[in-house]
Amino acid sequence: MKIKLLFFGAIVAGVSFLATAQSFNNLPVTTQKPPLHAKHWMAITGKPLAATAGAMVFAKGGNAVDASCAMLAATCTMFDVLSWGGETQALIYNPKTKKVIAINALGVAPTGATADFFKGKGMNYPPQYGPLAAVTPGTPGGLMVMLAEYGTLSLKDVLAPAIQLAEGYPIEAQTANSFEREKERLKEWPYSKALFLPHLGEKREAPVAGEIFKQPDLMLTLQKLVETEQQALKKGKNRKEAIYAAYDRFYKGDIAKEFARSSQEQGGLITEQDLAKWKVITEEPLMVNYKGIEVYKMQQWTQGPVMLQALNMLENFDLKAMGFNSARYIHTLYQVMNLTFADRDFYYGDPYFAPEEPIKGLLSKEYAKERIKSINWERNDVKAAPGDPYPFEGKSNPYKDYLKEWTQASNEAYLSPLSEEYLNQVFLGTTSVEAADKDGWVVSITPSGGWNPACIAGKTGIGMSQRMQSFVTNPKENPYNVVEPGKRPRVTLTPTMALKDGKPFLSFAVQGGDTQDQNLLQFFLDVVEFGMTVQEASEAPNINTDQLRLSLGGEDRNPKAGNILLHDSTPPYVRKELQRMGYRMRFDDRTSGPINAIYFDWEHGSFWGGSSNHGEDYGIGW
Repeated sequence: MKIKLLFFGAIVAGVSFLATAQSFNNLPVTTQKPPLHAKHWMAITGKPLAATAGAMVFAKGGNAVDASCAMLAATCTMFDVLSWGGETQALIYNPKTKKVIAINALGVAPTGATADFFKGKGMNYPPQYGPLAAVTPGTPGGLMVMLAEYGTLSLKDVLAPAIQLAEGYPIEAQTANSFEREKERLKEWPYSKALFLPHLGEKREAPVAGEIFKQPDLMLTLQKLVETEQQALKKGKNRKEAIYAAYDRFYKGDIAKEFARSSQEQGGLITEQDLAKWKVITEEPLMVNYKGIEVYKMQQWTQGPVMLQALNMLENFDLKAMGFNSARYIHTLYQVMNLTFADRDFYYGDPYFAPEEPIKGLLSKEYAKERIKSINWERNDVKAAPGDPYPFEGKSNPYKDYLKEWTQASNEAYLSPLSEEYLNQVFLGTTSVEAADKDGWVVSITPSGGWNPACIAGKTGIGMSQRMQSFVTNPKENPYNVVEPGKRPRVTLTPTMALKDGKPFLSFAVQGGDTQDQNLLQFFLDVVEFGMTVQEASEAPNINTDQLRLSLGGEDRNPKAGNILLHDSTPPYVRKELQRMGYRMRFDDRTSGPINAIYFDWEHGSFWGGSSNHGEDYGIGW
């Protein structure tokens, strides 16, 4: 899949646009974008205007949490890759407690969303698009909880850039063209048609690049939140209480009423009670130690533990001795990822619902050593399947029969070709937000949902999530992730943070559905094993496996065994060896979603920023 790209770079004092650095093999490397350097703060995200919003909030005296909330609000207002009705997953390093905390702001399946409901409509999964694909909105609540609990500024200050954008901003070509491309689907929903297609009846019905894109309904919704906060402050409420008053207006007041009304008007299931009952959850993240580095991920309602499982397996090998992207290295990564994604596909789900996932077993070092015994070092294993982590918790697996059927079901898809629809799921939606400040606050967010084509929830101006499609309806496919009201789907969204010697080491995240933890794993290894800078690692060639069950898309979600995406620069002798080992190769000049990252240079007391050369991602530092 080829994607036309625009490149942006932040000009930081003393750094030229084409930055030359020493690469992992001691040869000079010119990255397409420069690494960012800063001393006081750094703000990186998927859009230049959104990174500017973070810089504006830092300039007001805000901390990294304030700035990340401003960037989150701005990216949600710019549509294309996400909107306000989506979901937010965040890791925050609190320098006061010296601990990493996790913010679970994923919406839940609404009333009536059962497996039988969707099966009755002839669906094996909830749909990809429209109001029936929507879980309750999580991002507004996640933003307000992060701001109230860990920020310093008011909601008024943090939402000011987003409100200005909603009033009208010059739309970028990438977003405007996506509206035009999806216009027939957008016309199915009246509020979407009115917002995204201002030139109905003309040859081009979407805005053009540079045209002022106005969202008056969304602007009014954001203004209502600020108005509620300010009224609470006038009544003597403190900063935190005032922000939570705005939170209540969104989920229990007139905004919730209109959201639920319009959802049902357009055929959705979300009720006012669903919105009122939903809560943001502050959690303990999961962590494994890789060669002295603590790597943190969200819990198993995300795919984050995939990377942790992979690191547990990979620490048993001398990866550096294999050589970067040699056939041996690629084969090792591919086989390990196949094993971890098979475990994800069967065992991951919402930990607040029964059955309980065997996460302790999945993340045990002993289980990792047992899993790598099954690797075939001569050929790709087309029958790679979930393991059995239960004995590593001292328990018996209640789903052994399902495991046998799971393997048989996936065997049927081993030789099926990759359809265009399948390939189009790879980089759906999502962006990343990275922020850090001199006082030690660090934030990594992977927000998503409500991407184009988005169904707008009435006069709220909010695009509804499409995350319900990540549920299954057949427990034999994954007994932990079967759709039911109040439950969170297992998502691909996966911010990452790493600590070394008790201090922040790396903060990083990426866009890209099922490829996210594949790309983040390789980014981490590029830095830790091969000595790349964060900018080099964000641009480095990756591999991608299709030997997994898609989390997003239509009916074709089965593993495509042996299918591998490689970079165009892959040498002929590596290609030949991989072909001999049973791989079916495809190539591209971009083999990763947009990675954004911050590295903490404690020797010099500064930050290094990496901002992807894939898309419109942009960073600013001071």
